[in-house]
Amino acid sequence: MSSRGPLDGIRVVELAGLAPAPFGCMILADLGADVVLVDRPGGTGPIGPMQRGRRRVTVDLKSETGRAELLGLIERADVLVEGYRPGVAERLGFGPDDCERINPRLIYARMTGWGQDGPLAKAAGHDIDYIAISGALEPLGRPGERPHAPVNLLGDFAGGGMLLAVGVLAALVERGVSGRGQVIDAAMVDGSSLLMTFLHGFLAEGRWPGGRGQNLLDGGAPFYDTYQASDGGYLAVGSLEPQFYAALLKGLGLDDDPDLPGQFDFAAWPELRRRFTERFAQRTRDEWASIFEGLDACVSPVLSLTEAPDHPHNRARNAFIEVDGVVQPAPAPRLSRTPAPTPEAVKPATVTEILSGWAQIKTI
Repeated sequence: MSSRGPLDGIRVVELAGLAPAPFGCMILADLGADVVLVDRPGGTGPIGPMQRGRRRVTVDLKSETGRAELLGLIERADVLVEGYRPGVAERLGFGPDDCERINPRLIYARMTGWGQDGPLAKAAGHDIDYIAISGALEPLGRPGERPHAPVNLLGDFAGGGMLLAVGVLAALVERGVSGRGQVIDAAMVDGSSLLMTFLHGFLAEGRWPGGRGQNLLDGGAPFYDTYQASDGGYLAVGSLEPQFYAALLKGLGLDDDPDLPGQFDFAAWPELRRRFTERFAQRTRDEWASIFEGLDACVSPVLSLTEAPDHPHNRARNAFIEVDGVVQPAPAPRLSRTPAPTPEAVKPATVTEILSGWAQIKTI
């Protein structure tokens, strides 16, 4: 099946930035949008694979000529994505009001850490700061230890770039009804807070009673944690439900042990964890993976970034691809009728070339 993706025909202007906005634009490009990356002279664009699927032009946005070139692109675009601090785009002459005057159908997507307003709006910050304020960082870690940052996944990418892409898609759907664009205020502090919705529910229901690392899903439960094997590798155990827990005990050879504490004997969790730790240390990671392969125990080997592409399940689903010699995750999600095309490496272009291809102002 040949397809240019569900966003074929959507034109996106991306002002070069770091992490969250490029990730959101990568998603849009993966889904078929024509994304033009506008970078400053001497700029290198986003990190590696996050540049894929774009055409890249160099524009000096601090010059009158550069601003005119950008506004020429914006006039014909469906979406503009920028990740500056609040007020910067306005000072440079391409804020939301400037853009609306030349293209009232434009969706103006703004990606920041703190949002467009509030006491911290213009303050510096990084992923770890945004998830600290949102409440997403505090629960992460082991009992009695300091919170542990999850490699920018919650703020930059899930709560940032992914939220940005969702906002753009929602605005495109709404524009199909109203015919008008709008401004999207995508903030990592909002997005990472949104990701914690289920934990707020647990708190309200009294199902998150312990401190950091002492609850059901944060490593507090011995049947929802990781264990080290004899070769130094790790197994991920998620045997929550009774049937999966029974399969875990069977795989570990503990199903007939009369002295084993009950699954929800909270006072005995340290002992249960000790028994599991001892048992997992008796075989290698891959030996355990082979044992649990035929059991519905929710036990999986913890794979490295280099190992994951070669896992049989990932290979069968073509979950990883190679673009410009770099192995990386394939586009997701998968659509049946308009699947995403295989991404290509970023391509250099000129504003003249882009405008020539965008000569006709679109009405979709």
